[in-house]
Amino acid sequence: MTPPSRPIPPVPRGRRLPALDPRPEDEPVEAVVALGSNLGDTSATIDDAVRAIRRLPLVDEVRVSRTFTTVALRPDGPDPDAPEFANAVAIVTTRLAPQVLLGMLHAIEEEHGRIRAERWGDRTLDLDLIAYGDMRSDDPHLLLPHPRAFERAFVLEPWLEVDPDAVLPGRGPVADLLAGLEDGA
Repeated sequence: MTPPSRPIPPVPRGRRLPALDPRPEDEPVEAVVALGSNLGDTSATIDDAVRAIRRLPLVDEVRVSRTFTTVALRPDGPDPDAPEFANAVAIVTTRLAPQVLLGMLHAIEEEHGRIRAERWGDRTLDLDLIAYGDMRSDDPHLLLPHPRAFERAFVLEPWLEVDPDAVLPGRGPVADLLAGLEDGA
């Protein structure tokens, strides 16, 4: 008997799924998702986004850091005049293909009113796929690992809290990366 097919979630306007294999993985993979919000009730938004991730199909476990408050970051540096960000990291054990997971994360953002009007602008919800196992992808629609994660303490610190032995593929132990940022290296 053929198993019932699962619908692929809609991709938010202006986005497309990368041309990689969207079929579920055979074995569960740990994916790292960074959560951020600096508009509205940021704490409630982060909590609601975590609940939405837990409800995704083919997600077995979600481990979440506490929420960290950080200064908004703009292309030219920190912006202390902007609303502060609530940031967290979730480690998601899933069999979803990475591009399907990313599409679902974008759909969760859209459900929370995310508008992509300004790069690095204020937002109701930002969900970034930081890593998917040890997978590497340079597809412009699925960059893995996230190309700037290694230089963002607001990603590394909560990630380290959830997984003290975390390693960012191609960059090394998260603890070392975070120490390098704290030392100004």
